[in-house]
Amino acid sequence: MSSTAARSNSLDFAGVRALAANDMKDVDALIRHRLSSDVVLINRIADHIIAGGGKRLRPMLHVLAARTAGYQGTEHAKLAAIIEFIHTSTLLHDDVVDESDMRRGRKTANALWGNAASVLVGDFLYSRSFQLMVELDDMRIMRILADTTNTIAEGEVLQLLNIGNADVDESAYLAVIERKTAVLFAAATELGGVLGGLPETQVAALRRYGMELGYAFQIADDLLDYVSDAETLGKNIGDDLAEGKPTLPLIYAMQTADADQLASLRHAIEHGGLDSLDRIVAAIRDSGALERTHERAVTHATAAREALSDLLPSTHRDALAALADYSVERRF
Repeated sequence: MSSTAARSNSLDFAGVRALAANDMKDVDALIRHRLSSDVVLINRIADHIIAGGGKRLRPMLHVLAARTAGYQGTEHAKLAAIIEFIHTSTLLHDDVVDESDMRRGRKTANALWGNAASVLVGDFLYSRSFQLMVELDDMRIMRILADTTNTIAEGEVLQLLNIGNADVDESAYLAVIERKTAVLFAAATELGGVLGGLPETQVAALRRYGMELGYAFQIADDLLDYVSDAETLGKNIGDDLAEGKPTLPLIYAMQTADADQLASLRHAIEHGGLDSLDRIVAAIRDSGALERTHERAVTHATAAREALSDLLPSTHRDALAALADYSVERRF
């Protein structure tokens, strides 16, 4: 473990992207090709999504995991595209459910074309990913992806049930982010091991790495909602609070708040809105909740790096370890 952690320091996020660049060019080309449709509106929304950029972290995780597993073929590009289609479809649906009008600093598809078009194009992306799965003609791969998409859907519903619920505790919060975020990270890395033909113990290690990384990434992302800004994060500070989402900083803050602060925090979750944003954010920061949240994210990032110790040393394994560091250092 110690060698994995130490070697990860030699790669920053730019270095990881450079290592994966050739593979990601193939992935991006495949995404563009397979997003095309005879339906003009689908192409317009698809072009908007592509232009929105993003780091394509999930497909990049897959290609890095596949290379870590020694895979030398080309099917990883198709699997990476599937993973990105699944992720993007969930974003389209999320923005509709959350009534979001901004993502990554740009207008969301639903803000530009309406909710109906966004939901239907999200469905198109799901079905396109199913077509690509069938082309791979591998029952194990299809089972992993089918189970993953079903679990993500469960996470969407769980999160919907939690909105406006000030009684959500840490375990309920973690159950949501496991299903909504971590399982797709885990599938991306597990499938890299499957493609590479690794022994089951090492495939499981890659899945464990992805799961822990997903936890770390989402917890850190929820932390950024209270310490970042629209230019950095691509959304406004307090957006989660405005939507009534009880994320970990809020949950931790309520555990130590005095009676007045607790009443304010509960009201903010239950009613949404940003009428008392400055006071609420001050209460969260004064409670030490941000530090606790960061520590929790670091715990998962450390567990992700530890999982990599079961794999043979390589530059690509170092890149995966570096991504664990990146997941919790994005605000610095």
